[in-house]
Amino acid sequence: MHTTALVLFSGGQDSTTCLAQALSKYDRVETIAFDYRQRHHVELEARLNVLSEIRRQFPQWGSKLGDDHLLDLAVLGEVSDTSLTRDTAFKMEQSGLPNTFVPGRNLLFLTLAAAVAYRRDLQVIVTGVCETDFSGYPDCRDDTMKAMQLALSLGMDKRYLIDTPLMWIDKAATWTMAFELGEKSGVPGGGQTLVDLIVEHTHTCYLGDREHRHAWGYGCGTCPACELRARGYERFSSSL
Repeated sequence: MHTTALVLFSGGQDSTTCLAQALSKYDRVETIAFDYRQRHHVELEARLNVLSEIRRQFPQWGSKLGDDHLLDLAVLGEVSDTSLTRDTAFKMEQSGLPNTFVPGRNLLFLTLAAAVAYRRDLQVIVTGVCETDFSGYPDCRDDTMKAMQLALSLGMDKRYLIDTPLMWIDKAATWTMAFELGEKSGVPGGGQTLVDLIVEHTHTCYLGDREHRHAWGYGCGTCPACELRARGYERFSSSL
């Protein structure tokens, strides 16, 4: 039985929902993030606020929340020529992928997360990758996650589980999942509390915009991440 987990926690909507899921499911949960000189570097500050608010507003979860790890991955930014690591406009490439795709990013993230999990004796690696409402990144696909789970388990001689709670749901369902997790947290009105926390404190915008506040949170409102989040929130809100 799995009782411990390491959550890849960027501080965005998806990873915060995954963190809430892990806290509702596992006895001990730690978090990890990566500084790869991303344009939306503000997410690394937002994530600390999210962790603080979870501890404050969801004390039963807070008691399970262990150490946070931040790794310097500047080399990824150095070898990547993408709109997430360079000041360039968002566009589609001839490959059919958007130029927000950072080659190898999730593969590196998972490998380093597994190394930390090995040292910290954590059994499950939780990541918010999704194959339903996403930008077509090949390193977010279910097949990639299954292959990484096998490779990491073999390479470290330790059986890992890569948990992908959002793999088959869209952004509207991700908002719904957050609401339902909050409702089950033991906090009165916890569903709306968690949704409000995600709106106010998480960061998902690729441009790092923390000036413009929308019903769904902060962001430029026009980058691919903001558009996905806004459409999902609209569908979620209309279903309440």
